[in-house]
Amino acid sequence: MTIEPDPLTVPQGIPAVDQAAHTPKAQFSEVLIVTGMSGAGRSRAAAVLEDLDWYVVDNLPPKMLMPLVGMMTHAGSSIYRLAAVVDVRGREFFNDLYEVLQHFETVGVSYRIMFLDASDEVLVRRFEQVRRPHPLQADGGILDGITVERSLLTGLKSRADFVIDTSERNVHDLARVVRSTISDDHQDQLRINVMSFGFKYGIPLDADHVADMRFLANPFWIDELRHLTGRDEPVSDYVLSLPGAQQFIENYVKALQPVFAGYLNEEKRFATVAIGCTGGKHRSVAISEEIGKRLRALGFGVTVTARDLGKE
Repeated sequence: MTIEPDPLTVPQGIPAVDQAAHTPKAQFSEVLIVTGMSGAGRSRAAAVLEDLDWYVVDNLPPKMLMPLVGMMTHAGSSIYRLAAVVDVRGREFFNDLYEVLQHFETVGVSYRIMFLDASDEVLVRRFEQVRRPHPLQADGGILDGITVERSLLTGLKSRADFVIDTSERNVHDLARVVRSTISDDHQDQLRINVMSFGFKYGIPLDADHVADMRFLANPFWIDELRHLTGRDEPVSDYVLSLPGAQQFIENYVKALQPVFAGYLNEEKRFATVAIGCTGGKHRSVAISEEIGKRLRALGFGVTVTARDLGKE
């Protein structure tokens, strides 16, 4: 009987990755190559993409993209948006990017290129502000490194789907441009967590807004309601019918709307509204559910949570 030799492993027991292996066609995947001039805002763009639920890899050797994209096509994979920051920090590996892009085109993987750029003067100033050398300046100056990099990236810039000039943009402006370029309407909305809590357990540390429901009568003192929670209809009906409850909800939701609009304008994409009562079981839970319902009706993405429910 002929015994087949063991496959090459790196390290022992792990099959070596064949770089020439065929990458399956990504039918439901998005691949975005983020590249451009050093100091032009690639890191900020990557952070924005992460907030938009992209899987972001930074400074990955280009040839490693082929097996990574192949993993995205496997059944059961939860990763379907990959953003890879590829730039001259990869040194000699960077030149492999053109080969990888050709490979994607051959096997039918759809990709886009986002190129970040800025004027030489702005790039020099940014490097001087952070007191770091340009990755390609070697024994020369910052401008020498920028000149070399611009020459290396000329062909890639001409192939880019999006070219973003950040010369006159701050980090918030850049974030807005990246979002408007890449995101859809669902991704670009504010995500709100309406959280009920009990004051006796402490105010949530991550709350952006806190409201106190202890001005309402406490269902705890009604025997028929004590064992129930604000998610139960008898308690909810009781709390929402109390004097001042509906007026508070209506005015509070109305007051939050310009705040949320301002959050979006200032690139804040997550907000926590904390609604409290004594124990976080009755009033705060019922009011939180109703506020969440009204915010959803206005088009916001809302999650309603009860931090202290069940602690009693």
